Amino acid sequence: MFKFRPDPDFSRFRNTILLQGEPDRVPFYELFADWEIMTQVFDNMELVDPKYRRQVEAVQGRWVRFYYMLGYDYVPTLPEINLPLNNVLATTDTAEFSRGQRMWMDEHHGTIETREDFEKYPWPKPSEINYSNIENLRQRLPDGMMATCLTSGVLENVTWLMGYELLSYALYDNPGLVQDMFDKVGEILVSAHSTMAQMEWVGALVLGDDMGFKTHTLISPEHLRKYVFPWQKKIVEAAHAYDKPLILHSCGNLADIMEDLIEYVGIDAKHSYEDVIMPVTEAKKRYGERISILGGIDMNLLCQASPDEIRRYVRHVLDECAPGGGYCLGTGNSVANYVNLENYLTMLDEGLK
Repeated sequence: MFKFRPDPDFSRFRNTILLQGEPDRVPFYELFADWEIMTQVFDNMELVDPKYRRQVEAVQGRWVRFYYMLGYDYVPTLPEINLPLNNVLATTDTAEFSRGQRMWMDEHHGTIETREDFEKYPWPKPSEINYSNIENLRQRLPDGMMATCLTSGVLENVTWLMGYELLSYALYDNPGLVQDMFDKVGEILVSAHSTMAQMEWVGALVLGDDMGFKTHTLISPEHLRKYVFPWQKKIVEAAHAYDKPLILHSCGNLADIMEDLIEYVGIDAKHSYEDVIMPVTEAKKRYGERISILGGIDMNLLCQASPDEIRRYVRHVLDECAPGGGYCLGTGNSVANYVNLENYLTMLDEGLK
């Protein structure tokens, strides 16, 4: 049914991100794919056009092979930034391709709740950030491919460390601690992005910073402007200093802050869309002349629709978003282990067609 043909060309992806014309075909983009999905794909040569199977089998590393064989122009990776947490919760993972347990952050408790916790916390020094994942990828990238490097974000890390509920109170009750939290996290992330941007095999940087929920931002736009955007702007500047695009991945309703992200922070592209908030076709109409729009094939649809429905939906999105460039095809969030595998592959297959 599927006969993928790898043809990596990072310039196709880069030019699309930078709004530099319409590419030869629509590029693909994902924040990442869960390992449980990848294991169903990277050794299955039946998914590959027979003329390309030998070169796919020669790719070193199954992580790299997954993205190469399905038609991506890049391989995502990330540094190891040690920010230990003691407020992680877990339950049984019921996805078809289960990882055993699914984890999430406790909203009501934090690893850092007080000034004393802040002072005792083992904050990593920039020199202690581990870039071995990125460095090891250098020799494994097939011709035409580059790496994209992801870190979790400014608000995201502070929310995880403090707990969402406690951060919400501290914004009003303890603003000094909040400022110090954002400054400490921001400094670490700027250093990481500056280092990654200098790596010649790294083609783009990605900041994963969830800032919204279904109807609004997680904290007020005013607080985002005070604490978060200045550090995001410095991260963008660190990327641009070495001519690397900066992609923002952020879930939720960001309508109230999109102008800030485009005009002040200076992002090159925005990823993560949900039909009940704003369909990707609408985002392309509103913002597509100023930033690149990535992904947006609705996660709920990918989980529940039929392959034929996926093809029709993807074709509609491509008809609306692909002309003129500035759009990459992908899921609305990530290739999570609960996504229907056939639907995911159908999405890519329709993109190639």
